[in-house]
Amino acid sequence: MVDVGDKKVTNRAATAKATMFLGADIIAHFEDKELITKKGPVFQTAIIAGIQAVKKTSELIPMCHPLLINGIDIDIEITDRENIEILCTVTMEGKTGVEMEALTGATVAALTVYDMCKSISQKMVIKEVKLLKKSGGKSELKNE
Repeated sequence: MVDVGDKKVTNRAATAKATMFLGADIIAHFEDKELITKKGPVFQTAIIAGIQAVKKTSELIPMCHPLLINGIDIDIEITDRENIEILCTVTMEGKTGVEMEALTGATVAALTVYDMCKSISQKMVIKEVKLLKKSGGKSELKNE
C-alpha cells in the first residue's frame, strides 16, 4: 500500500454512478419506486448491500486502505421505462480518498438489483460504472 503518513487530513468525498438497463418487463413490476420479489424489496436491499460494500472495500481491493467512513448515501432512481441510475456518495475525514469506496458501493448495489430481478428477466445489463466527482485531495474531479 502507498504510505499516506505524510499526507494532510482533509474532508474527502466521492460520488460514483452505475447505470443499468432493466427492461420494461422488470420496470413494470415496480410500484411506488420499489419492487418486491421473493428475495425481498429490491432497492432497499441493494442500498444495504452497497453500504456494506463501501465498508468492505479494503478487503476486496488489495491496495486500498481501511477507512473510517463518515457517511454513505446511496440513491436509486428509475430514469425511464427501462433504466435505473444508482448514485453512491461517500464522505470522510482522512489522508486518502474514497473514490474506490464510492465505485464499489455503486457496483455492488447494481449487482444486487441484478440478483434480485433475474427471476423476472435475465436481459439486464450493468451498462456503466463511473466516478462522477471527488473532492478533498490533491486533485478535484467533476465528471457529471
